[in-house]
Amino acid sequence: MSVRGSCHCGAVRIEVPAPPDWAADCNCSLCTKRGTLMAYYPASKVTVTGATARYVWGDRLLDLHHCQTCGCPTHWTARADALVRDDLPDEVRAALTDRVGINARLLEGFDPETTEIRKLDNRDL
Repeated sequence: MSVRGSCHCGAVRIEVPAPPDWAADCNCSLCTKRGTLMAYYPASKVTVTGATARYVWGDRLLDLHHCQTCGCPTHWTARADALVRDDLPDEVRAALTDRVGINARLLEGFDPETTEIRKLDNRDL
């Protein structure tokens, strides 16, 4: 059963194959400020339509997308140039290959009270 979602203004639409089994509550400086809860899916199973702007920071592994109109953080994708870096550990490369993070708060029917929320300690990033 696919699940749809959108940013606040509806300009960016998201479709994922199923509701998330769990979502990540990351405490890095950016996720803390954005207030996202991220759900992870194979990139090949996710559809995102609409214009987004991207933000890149820190280790430059991810493109962090947000709606160009309302500013809602929508998703992240791995940067293609990051996946071929010599200094990227194999386990990180494997975790990012064919993976996208979706802001679960944008998905229809998402309820953080009934979905497992896993704390990710990335404060030092």
